[in-house]
Amino acid sequence: MLKVTNVLLTVHDHDEALGFYRDQLGFAVTQDVSYEGMRWSYEGMRWVTVTPPDQPDVHVVLETPQSWPDAPQSDRDAALDLLAKGLMSRLVFTTDDVDALHDKLSAAGAEITSEPVDQHYGVRDFGVRDPSGNQLRFNQPLASPPAWG
Repeated sequence: MLKVTNVLLTVHDHDEALGFYRDQLGFAVTQDVSYEGMRWSYEGMRWVTVTPPDQPDVHVVLETPQSWPDAPQSDRDAALDLLAKGLMSRLVFTTDDVDALHDKLSAAGAEITSEPVDQHYGVRDFGVRDPSGNQLRFNQPLASPPAWG
């Protein structure tokens, strides 16, 4: 057996990310551990994981570049720059009603980067930037995918 259990997603602020993933997408917070005060901790170290409501065995680890223990500050700053430009991380989700999810996220004020559209590769999808700038795609397989060509 070989399974994916954790996906690391870079965010610039844990609490703001939780506001999006927990409060808007309905993810469950499975771990939120602060290491402040421990002898081996350092500033900003916090372990936060969330899981999609219909996939509790896959944990999305929300981590800030400030919590990377071995990275020099210049690398952390570079990661924050890439994150702000939407070039750091991308995730793709599948839902059974992409239009309803689009309407829900749009009403909640999410930054929609592309409206729902039927794609030639067999899904209907739309795009969102999370509060940190990560590019997210939400798709729904089409019942009758268009023919290629």
